[in-house]
Amino acid sequence: MLDGIGETALIVRYLFDGNVKDWSRNNLHGQIDDSGVHFINDDQFGQVLSLTKNSKAFVTIPGEAIAQQESISVTGWIYLRSSENGQFFFDFGNNESHFFVAPRGIETKEAYQVEIASENGNIHLSGQPPLEVDKWNHLAIVIDAPSKSLSTYINGNLVEKVNDINLGWEQLFDSNSSENNLLYIGRSIRSEATSLNAKVHDFRIYRIPLGEKQIAGIYKNALEDDEAVVGTKVELDGDLPMFPKGTPQLYNEYLKSVENIEVETQVGFLPQLPPYVKGIYSKGIKKGNVRVIWPSPKDNTEVLSPRTYTVEGIISGSEIRPKAIVNVKDGKVPATPKRELEVFDLDQVSLNNNVHGQRTKFIENRDKFITKLAQINPDNFLYMFRNAFGQEQPEGAEPLGVWDSQETKLRGHATGHYLTAVAQAYASTGYNKELQENFSEKMKYMVNVLYQLSQMSGQPIETSGEHVSDPAKVPPGPGKMDFDSDLSVEGIRTDYWNWGKGYLSAYPPDQFIMLEKGATYGTGNTKIWAPYYTLHKILAGLLDIYEVSGNEKALEIAKGVGSWVHTRMSRLTTETLISMWNTYIAGEFGGMNEVMARLYRMSNENKYLELAQAFDNIKVFFGNAEHSHGLAKNVDTFRGLHANQHIPQMMGALEMYRDSNVPEYYRIADNFWNKTINGYMYSIGGVAGARNPANAECFISEPATIYENGLSAGGQNETCATYNMLKLTRNLFLFDQRAELMDYYERGLYNHILASVAEDSPANTYHVPLRPGSVKKFGNPDMEGFTCCNGTALESSTKLQNSIYFRSSDNKALFVNLFVPSTLSWTEKKVTIEQTTDFPNEDQTLLTIRGGGEFDIKVRVPKWATKGFFVKINNKKQMANAVPGSYLSLGGHWKDGDRIELSMPFQFHLDPVMDQENIASLFYGPVLLAAQESGPSKEWRKVILDAKDIGRSIKEKSGKLEFTIDGVDFKPFYETYGRHSVYLDVILK
Repeated sequence: MLDGIGETALIVRYLFDGNVKDWSRNNLHGQIDDSGVHFINDDQFGQVLSLTKNSKAFVTIPGEAIAQQESISVTGWIYLRSSENGQFFFDFGNNESHFFVAPRGIETKEAYQVEIASENGNIHLSGQPPLEVDKWNHLAIVIDAPSKSLSTYINGNLVEKVNDINLGWEQLFDSNSSENNLLYIGRSIRSEATSLNAKVHDFRIYRIPLGEKQIAGIYKNALEDDEAVVGTKVELDGDLPMFPKGTPQLYNEYLKSVENIEVETQVGFLPQLPPYVKGIYSKGIKKGNVRVIWPSPKDNTEVLSPRTYTVEGIISGSEIRPKAIVNVKDGKVPATPKRELEVFDLDQVSLNNNVHGQRTKFIENRDKFITKLAQINPDNFLYMFRNAFGQEQPEGAEPLGVWDSQETKLRGHATGHYLTAVAQAYASTGYNKELQENFSEKMKYMVNVLYQLSQMSGQPIETSGEHVSDPAKVPPGPGKMDFDSDLSVEGIRTDYWNWGKGYLSAYPPDQFIMLEKGATYGTGNTKIWAPYYTLHKILAGLLDIYEVSGNEKALEIAKGVGSWVHTRMSRLTTETLISMWNTYIAGEFGGMNEVMARLYRMSNENKYLELAQAFDNIKVFFGNAEHSHGLAKNVDTFRGLHANQHIPQMMGALEMYRDSNVPEYYRIADNFWNKTINGYMYSIGGVAGARNPANAECFISEPATIYENGLSAGGQNETCATYNMLKLTRNLFLFDQRAELMDYYERGLYNHILASVAEDSPANTYHVPLRPGSVKKFGNPDMEGFTCCNGTALESSTKLQNSIYFRSSDNKALFVNLFVPSTLSWTEKKVTIEQTTDFPNEDQTLLTIRGGGEFDIKVRVPKWATKGFFVKINNKKQMANAVPGSYLSLGGHWKDGDRIELSMPFQFHLDPVMDQENIASLFYGPVLLAAQESGPSKEWRKVILDAKDIGRSIKEKSGKLEFTIDGVDFKPFYETYGRHSVYLDVILK
């Protein structure tokens, strides 16, 4: 966090404190284009950049800093040393069109000048006097695309603004080829212009339009040396449209009354209050349930003794206040479920074309990733490992970029995702033996190199040479007095013989040791970035390879690393562990508890289960060291926290439950899932995107307040958070076969994961924006530089078939969870099931059985299937009591050629924001339909729908889920690549 603004909003930051490095996490380092550049000491800011007229020096920023952006904010400090006009603070664009700031003007009239010059005309801000000389001034320029405005600020104050501008952004910048974008600090893109004679400090570009209070905060914090603020709400100026109190909120306008409820809980455990209660409506509205927002206590003091008390809830847009009577009883806590289902291996389920012989979205996305993964050089993913160990690079090896570049403290994370992806690709490509052999060789090669490096750790170069094999006694690097995270070419330590036996990562062990000593997240050499997060990815990838191929070296590497970590962790106190795991980002450990539990199962060595428990996030799981409350007792302890930092921890808790049978671990995972889905979920299935705290990667500060505290300007719905939510959902279902789990899985899979991939490449989304007139931003088409979501995309798109079917542990039942064209080879039963469909373009599917035997087939009846769910077996209609949101059991003795036809007519339904229900998304069956927009907007798209049957207001446009409402096109979000509105302002009449 920087100045209380979520870091995902920050594109670049150049402090100019001796270099032109980008101190954001995006690694868009600048370049100096003249040897005359100097860094000098300044009384106010320390070391700063000094540009002089005679040197004609300037700084170039990588073109991708602006590519695909719309709204941007540029801020920076400048100390002019010359009153001459024609000087440029910065100039962005190309040789024909550009966006610039000239602090003293470029014409004969002296003025502070901001201009966007394009083929659409020029936009000027030149009504202010020229910038003062011999004084530090803070400048901020904001282009707000939805508001169509250009604003400029001097020293934290708005000084000029122009509205209703036609930006012509596509003429300024090339979103397809960043090389065509010229971004200069200190001169014009026209070479004959006067060079800047000034000092420059802390130059930033944001991808959002900053508000007045944010800019004032940046200015004030710099003067007070107080720029890092975590978990702080920043008041945003007119950020979202506000609605008067009496605004009709969908069906709640017609609500007459609700039923009060009564629930029971045990002493110490907060009650599970249903998110929906039965409502009674006027004017013939036949809607059964109404959403209730219940209070969310931060501890369990209300239930520490037997008693009866009443909780009052809120219904958005209504004065009706439902009540829940809670009976707290002193009795036995209900038992937690056992794991009853098993998954099918990836090679047992294959994806097919649809019933018409056409490729499905599943196959399209899979093939984009499979094709690229087969082509890419595995040495690129080994580059930073060899670099850390001081080894030569093989010919053709190229370093990855973004979060895997030389000085990035997360480097190696993409390698872990790659290991998992090639394992899954190997298991999934039985349809193409050449491809499968390609991935087989890649797995072997990766493991062999990593094994060789791991065997070097803590071992002398020569027999009896100096070395440190004990992980607990790793010393600082050669010539250093303490540990640091310097990964520069000049500063990285490569003395692997001192790192302790078993160590492996793409950087030296310093970050792990610094975390133990209290280091926090950041870019400087005394800061760290989630070392255990990276390690989890690497270990998970190695174990995935071991599971699909039996490669013993992969297991040995994981055991060695696990032993290294066990030695260090076993020395730490509970207080230290609590502090570590609750440090923002630095203490993010991914699913280390999950992977250590897996390693315990594979190795049968107890120390790995002990180590898994050391990764308990005690504060979140149990409230405190005394285990007084927390998620184990249904207390929401994760509000306002970094979402993807905590979701994998819940998956780890579930794995711990599987291995330890400690019921608290199951309750932690299950309570978290229920609270997240009901209090933090956006319509596409994503779960993060907070304005309060001001961080798009965080859960909102209070559950069920997405409109008040969510819909961050910096984007919502981090894609890897949904990846992890689906993983948690899938594994919870193996213990508890609630249909709502797979209903959510379907929602997140179709409307976020499938929707996260670009149309013509494996480029994919980080955050998916859901504000009006948004555009998805796809990145990493060539797999050359990875963010976290680029990494999980490799995994998601190589395992798309992994949850279509499950089997009971005793092989007496088959669960059909998703309606995807596919073939299941149930080898344990010597049965093949082929599913033939064009779902979701059609609302039916066919299951054909090859082989035979005695088993139940349990098919999911989706919650959205409110128009009926119809079954035919061998063309004969079945009298089935199919309840939406349940599983229907079809039992009997099946014989070769039996056919099961399932039909589930789609209908339109709305999914509203819980605390502002007139803002809602439109679904057709399982598919979210997005309005296709022509431009950005500050206002939600208004639509008027029939209150008794919203489908009457919607016209079908084609046979592929394309519709119109009042002339506006709607189509599936997973087929949307241009501007869209996922949320609408809905009026029912």
